[in-house]
Amino acid sequence: MYIDIEKAKKAFKEYVKNYNPEDKQVKLKISHMERTSQIAKNMAKSLELEQEDIELAELIGLLHDIGRFEQIKRYHTFLDKNSINHGEFGVKLLFEENLIKKFINTSKYDDIIRLAILNHNRGKIEEGLTARQNLHARIIRDSDKTDIFYTLTFEDIKSMYGKDDISEEKISDEIYREFKEDKIMNYKYLNTGADILVAHFAYIYDFNFNYGIKVIQEKKEIDKLYNRFTFKDEETMKRYNEVYRLSKEYAINRC
Repeated sequence: MYIDIEKAKKAFKEYVKNYNPEDKQVKLKISHMERTSQIAKNMAKSLELEQEDIELAELIGLLHDIGRFEQIKRYHTFLDKNSINHGEFGVKLLFEENLIKKFINTSKYDDIIRLAILNHNRGKIEEGLTARQNLHARIIRDSDKTDIFYTLTFEDIKSMYGKDDISEEKISDEIYREFKEDKIMNYKYLNTGADILVAHFAYIYDFNFNYGIKVIQEKKEIDKLYNRFTFKDEETMKRYNEVYRLSKEYAINRC
């Protein structure tokens, strides 16, 4: 057996001891990575993959945000545009600084793990991947977004959107257009917390498999996220209502 997932989990717990256990953002990220790992495992099972790939999906889920801890330590933010690309930084830690050896004894899966983590937070998966590399990139993208939807229903608003209250902000014209027409967000146009919120709703368009969308639907997480916010600007509130309606409609139709 090449993947000892229990060993990897123990190594993960040891690694995160290097960071402030009382920091709520550190706690949040540890929980997210552990849940994402379980989601990835369940998703791989739902796809009827071989045990080797189920364990590999679980491991990638555990490691996909490994760069987040140094990001929050150095930059005090989870916003990549204000700091570093956490996917690329995680790959650097794992493979340039050889952190990966703490979690797995073989290099057999290095390319799959590296490419999955590199692509998990990009706008889309890069071209040229093998079928197996692409499969695991899709699984971790879906697993990550499935848990993010859950996290967004309770996470501290300032951590997500840069301030405690975004009710006076507006949804930018270009972000609203992209949500309605392109279904893919260009993150360089995110100017406000309200824009970031719309980008979070847009995650629903980027699921490769139905598994994650079904989980989100069953837990009513689109509704819960929507109900956390209102906007004082009338036009922004109209746009927000439309973002919610289209997200719900898409999820229902996919399921």
